[in-house]
Amino acid sequence: MDNIQIFEAELRLMELIWENAPIRSTALVQLAGEKLGWKKSTVFTVIKKLAGRNILKNENAVIIPLVSREQACLSESQSLVDRLFKGSSRLFLTNFLSKEEFTEEEAAELKALIDRQTRSEEGGKK
Repeated sequence: MDNIQIFEAELRLMELIWENAPIRSTALVQLAGEKLGWKKSTVFTVIKKLAGRNILKNENAVIIPLVSREQACLSESQSLVDRLFKGSSRLFLTNFLSKEEFTEEEAAELKALIDRQTRSEEGGKK
């Protein structure tokens, strides 16, 4: 699933779904009312929109996510890189890293992640 687009309000509902899945629609309506202040009609409208885009499934009044939080984050990250940095992860990282301060431990984790990614890309090119 490539371009997963979940809008801000939809994301708020998806967070509840991811945390509680599978969840009965009546329980989701109650939870969204408590946590988000949403009415039943709003919850069902958003469920219908998300189901129409294959982001979740509403089967026998049970809501099941078809997209994981990780998949949604990856898609959103790629969309951001594409829109703001012309598809360049290097430009994104350069911009991001120039604004952040990291502890030595965080810097070591980032370096290890980049090293792993570099090795895996080099392995695929041989």
